[in-house]
Amino acid sequence: MQARLDAQRETVLEAAARLLAERGYAGCSMAAVAAEAGIATGSVYRHFVSKTELSTELFRALAGGEVAAVRAAAERGGADPARRVTAVVETFAVRALKAPRCAFALLAEPADAAVDAERLVFRRAFRDVMAEQVAAGVDSGRLPPQNPALTAAALVGAVGEALVGPLAEGAAPGDLIPALISFTVRSLGGRDAVDA
Repeated sequence: MQARLDAQRETVLEAAARLLAERGYAGCSMAAVAAEAGIATGSVYRHFVSKTELSTELFRALAGGEVAAVRAAAERGGADPARRVTAVVETFAVRALKAPRCAFALLAEPADAAVDAERLVFRRAFRDVMAEQVAAGVDSGRLPPQNPALTAAALVGAVGEALVGPLAEGAAPGDLIPALISFTVRSLGGRDAVDA
């Protein structure tokens, strides 16, 4: 019985994720999620007492996947700390631009206060992934002295702001990702190909 309830809860979250990617938070009413999941609306309420609870859980699941993806990108970035940070930025931007409606919902779409609180948690987690790389670069002398948490927080804000417009419009200029990488390298105190 518990396995069946857990499976139904997962089905509800998957249905909500599909709707979020298509319609944003406004399109994720309990009735719409139930219809997408192929179950009765009352069954959705069995797992989530409100849309706020469902939206919050959905946000945590999706944002957690994004944090895991950028953490893995940093680890694949090699020994160069700047490359590890640019791998985080590039991975985040590429993933966001592949799913613009969902990424916009996670980054900026108006939602309730509980989702906004989760956004702050997500931004801190994303910042922490980059701050670890910056700190390692400073410690090794491969990056100039700087406050790793401040640099990372500024990069998170800049990357998010640079992506919001293209995500809202559903289209990005072709040079957006290279420009973000160049900006990241310069923000870390490095020089990129344009500088050379």
